[in-house]
Amino acid sequence: MTHYRRRRGAEEQRATSLELFYDLVFVFAVTQISHYLLGHLTWEGAGQSALLLMVVWWSWNYTTWVTNELDPESTVVRLLMIALMLASLMMAVAIPDAFGDDGLLFVGCYLAIQLGRHTFLTFAAADRGEPERERAGRILMWFAFAGVFWIAGALADGEARTLLWLIALTIDYGAPLTVFWVPGRPRLHGSTWDVETSHFSERFGLFIIIALGESIVVTGTTTSEIGLTGQTAVAFAAAFLTTAALWWLYFTAVARIGEQRLESATTNRTTLARDAYTYLHVVLVAGVVVSAVGDELVIAHPREALSSSAEVAAVVGGPALYLFAHALFRLRLSGHIGWRRPSAALACVAIGLLFADAAALTVAILVLVVLVLTIAIDQAMALRRDQELVSRKTAD
Repeated sequence: MTHYRRRRGAEEQRATSLELFYDLVFVFAVTQISHYLLGHLTWEGAGQSALLLMVVWWSWNYTTWVTNELDPESTVVRLLMIALMLASLMMAVAIPDAFGDDGLLFVGCYLAIQLGRHTFLTFAAADRGEPERERAGRILMWFAFAGVFWIAGALADGEARTLLWLIALTIDYGAPLTVFWVPGRPRLHGSTWDVETSHFSERFGLFIIIALGESIVVTGTTTSEIGLTGQTAVAFAAAFLTTAALWWLYFTAVARIGEQRLESATTNRTTLARDAYTYLHVVLVAGVVVSAVGDELVIAHPREALSSSAEVAAVVGGPALYLFAHALFRLRLSGHIGWRRPSAALACVAIGLLFADAAALTVAILVLVVLVLTIAIDQAMALRRDQELVSRKTAD
């Protein structure tokens, strides 16, 4: 008995309540990573936070690819998702001490998610001989291979742990680039996966919402703990407006255009989905997480200069990374990088270099001005395109 969806013609598939319920765990996971970075605001801590985010992202990402095809009405699929939620929640609980005593719990939960999900897909979700079973078995082999290094790293300490985990992460992230090649087995092709574009792009957009929501939670919590004063209120408003600007920059046009490009891709849709969403969206999420840390720093000490290069990097680097990821997303989808997002990213970096000694709130407001100007230029150019289109139709 198969547990895969039965497509109904051209009907669009949308995110289900089961998937939204599953995503709730990752609000907590992203918050844990944000707090870890804030508590380890060094370049080493930034690297560790990036590794933690990539692990959390990889567990969510594979489940999203799977639920793009699995039947959410199946009782077995629902039980699987609930089990994955529990393991994801335990993994998130282990994040604060993942590089300490909870390393084995962290990777144990991660492997339980990846191996458990694909064991189900390999042996239970589809009938014998179907392509879904073959590809799931290939992915299961790759996860098992990487698992050796994940476990070895958890049993090691210090730099040895970091090195082994980086090897494991490289294997996990490299597997899709090889299309899960296994010696002695025929190569898989992109057509082996059936990407339903409206559902797929919606799911990745929802993770951006998760990250932005975490920013609002951090902003509200920090302000509530400190108490409102004149400067704090301004910092609070600037932080909120920055988060709103990040939302606007993605969801006004980028998300819609991404879905349209994915829909129009007929020969390389799986590869495009892999590159633009699986790989590049984690960079967008990282930008939002770093921006949230920068917001918390500004709200806590709005009148003081940022005390280290790492703090400056958090305030200006989060939005810059987010904008740069937008440019890469457009490049992968259309072959053109554009000029607005890269220019805005460079402007944020320039603010960090030129105003490193200014009050934290000043730096934050300048970054917000860059984001607002980028939105204004986007809107003006979209309006001009609409007017040109109307003019051409009138002329015809």
